[in-house]
Amino acid sequence: MVESQWRIEFPRLVAAAHAILRDPGAAEQVAQDAFVAALEQWPAGGVPDRPGAWLMTVTRRIAVSQLRRDLDLGAKYERVAERAAAREDIAVEDLADGHIDDDILRLVFVCCHPSLGRDARVALTLRLLGGLTTPEIARAQLVPPATAGQRVARAKRTIRDAGLAFENPTGAERVDRLPAVLEVIYLIFNEGYAGTSGTGWTRPDLAGEALRLGRMLVHLLPTAAEAHGLLALMELSASRFRARDGADGPVLLEDQDRMRWDRLLIRRGLDALATAVRFGGGPYTHQAAIAACHARARTAEATDWPRIARLYDAYLRRHPGPVAQLNRGIAHWKAYGSAAAREIIVPLLSDPRLANYPYLPAALAEIETADGNTGAAITLLRRAIAMTDNGADKAIVTRKLQALVRTSGGAREEDRHR
Repeated sequence: MVESQWRIEFPRLVAAAHAILRDPGAAEQVAQDAFVAALEQWPAGGVPDRPGAWLMTVTRRIAVSQLRRDLDLGAKYERVAERAAAREDIAVEDLADGHIDDDILRLVFVCCHPSLGRDARVALTLRLLGGLTTPEIARAQLVPPATAGQRVARAKRTIRDAGLAFENPTGAERVDRLPAVLEVIYLIFNEGYAGTSGTGWTRPDLAGEALRLGRMLVHLLPTAAEAHGLLALMELSASRFRARDGADGPVLLEDQDRMRWDRLLIRRGLDALATAVRFGGGPYTHQAAIAACHARARTAEATDWPRIARLYDAYLRRHPGPVAQLNRGIAHWKAYGSAAAREIIVPLLSDPRLANYPYLPAALAEIETADGNTGAAITLLRRAIAMTDNGADKAIVTRKLQALVRTSGGAREEDRHR
């Protein structure tokens, strides 16, 4: 029970504590202390009817006590702390005046302060709002764990030492920080859509929080094309959640029952995409257009792969990156065959950023399997299994490996490729 509440409530508790303490490190510690209190009290007294509200009350009480203890500046600070502790959650509609009244969204803007470098702000947001561990952040950023840990620690120190207020940035500041805010919300959604570790393939709580932030963002900045583009991308991707889990475990895109896709989310995503295009679009809008190709296809066979390949070609010309290049290679395989895919994907094997990226050998294994190269595919699948820390991903690849080994001659081919 406490573990599930951690995943759901941790970002809200950190944001509420930071609203009082204005120190990200102290806020994270206060949220952790609230969960320690739950571990101590719930087994004896029972789980409260509203565990989230219980945790929030304890978090605010601890934060107020710490503020009074640390500052000890009398009634003035007590009143400030009590006002912050008594704040209620604000509805999306209250953002229409441009005032950021949601603790979590405001903390995203604080984490994206220009005094923090891009890598540091992403790492800090993934830690505080995504609840990711240092190894998970490292995998999300394609860096060693030590580097990720240093980024988080530096970012906390910078916010604390610079005395950055838990602010409502001005209109110009919001526009300046928007690209960074979009990036971290997208990374939080990605971790929810396909977790880097753990037993589950997805973290719906995390993806849902990213969606909530994205929807609030378009209310805050209604003419920002990329806010609508990111929301479109997340809505369209989230529409597949129900179909991604089957009786035997995770279900890949081409095998999903598309009748289980959420048509409301698809409609909302397509509407957001149209709005983003009307306002000019950008990289998230471009990715949403790719997701729309999948959403519009009633069957896997009906997918317009040539269009997806063209969209990836255009995207990579403006926004080069190894993961997008891998996706481009898969699109070219589906559209034009394995030779076209190999030209794109094989060079990525020497890219150090993908040295521990399990989806690269897994994708190449699919191509080798389609071309009848069973032994090479088995070798690549073993490599992918060794790279992943996500239990569901590992199960998917293991099933594929076992199926290949069972095929005629698979074991002999494996021996020759060891």
